[in-house]
Amino acid sequence: MHDIKAIRDNPAAFDAGWSSRGLSPQTPAILALDEQLRAAQTALQAAQSRRNEASKLIGQAKARKDEAGAAALMAEVETLKGEMTAQAEVEARIGGELRDLLTSLPNIPDPQTPAGADEAGNVEVRRHGDPLRLNNARDHVDLGAALGMDFEAAAKMSGSRFVVLKGQMARLERALGQFMLDVQTTENGYTEISPPLLVKDDAMFGTGQLPKFAEDLFRTTDERWLIPTAEVSLTNIVREAITAEEELPLRMTALTPSFRSEAGASGRDTRGMIRQHQFYKVELVSITTPEESDAEHERMVACAEGILKKLGLSFRTMLLCTGDMGFSARKTFDLEVWLPSQNTYREISSCSNCGDFQARRMDARSKKAGEKGTRFVHTLNGSGLAVGRTLVAVMENYQDENGRIAIPEVLQPYMGGLTHIGGEA
Repeated sequence: MHDIKAIRDNPAAFDAGWSSRGLSPQTPAILALDEQLRAAQTALQAAQSRRNEASKLIGQAKARKDEAGAAALMAEVETLKGEMTAQAEVEARIGGELRDLLTSLPNIPDPQTPAGADEAGNVEVRRHGDPLRLNNARDHVDLGAALGMDFEAAAKMSGSRFVVLKGQMARLERALGQFMLDVQTTENGYTEISPPLLVKDDAMFGTGQLPKFAEDLFRTTDERWLIPTAEVSLTNIVREAITAEEELPLRMTALTPSFRSEAGASGRDTRGMIRQHQFYKVELVSITTPEESDAEHERMVACAEGILKKLGLSFRTMLLCTGDMGFSARKTFDLEVWLPSQNTYREISSCSNCGDFQARRMDARSKKAGEKGTRFVHTLNGSGLAVGRTLVAVMENYQDENGRIAIPEVLQPYMGGLTHIGGEA
């Protein structure tokens, strides 16, 4: 959501921001609607004021026994009521059009976000570890066939883009999620939350999934939505609330299933677990002040990177360009983990600073002790990490020629001391 006053004050800055995201100038239409809306509001207020004045004069005219004057004033009041109704309808219509336009437009990029049309414009910030090069690297689908990764059983009951994990594969997925959650809560200061997986329209609107991305979501028969990420539930905890600034930053994390229709990804990554309709993810959300949001963003990225470092996985950190960034984000870092079977890096985490964009949609504010005014908070979110993709990365990077998967040392306590699964010793 955007501040109409800020758009009035500096329309060129907003058009430049939207232009960098591939949009044509939007402020002419916005300001035209804004002018019409304010004109309707002024006319309505003038009619209300004159009606109130005329209503008082009716009583005075009757007191003077000026029946003709009273009758004329009553006729004027009736005319004014009709005008008020008409102006109220115009106000509602124009206000709705302006709101629809403003809510359809993405966030304005941070000045540090590089310009670019697509992922080719992303900028590599740093790398960690040496990529594992294998002459005959097997992908996770081939490796998983003998380890309890069953796509056929899942397809029979649910269709494509689902998987059934059995035995030690299910345990390894659970171990990864628990390990991530434990690190984020005990080492990085995030508070664990167990949030709802079903939310209402307003919650999806608040974080920017609605109305623009409805086709990417799953909706229930009672008009609720399955969350595409725990970002929705966690961020909406501060919805329509005023949080004391002394309590900020709020750092929250959750391990939940995520549900996505992948309507915009038809034909992409149809093999395996890279892009599924249902997957587990550890989400990180921070609520902070405008002054601290940049530092909090860097901290969040480091918290996500720390998981990959502890797992001994090679990765790179990318600063996304304007054309590859999410709708609600003003600045985003992606973490891409190395997959030997593809001989490339693939996204495993996305950490975004949304500024006050989501807060305005949710009316989430903060207040300093002793001060009267409030202001919008800044919201940040990131994956710490996507569990399924991390499972894929562990399988591929810890495979041997016999199909065994070595268990990273940090996961062994969660696996009952196991050092390997599958294959032959």
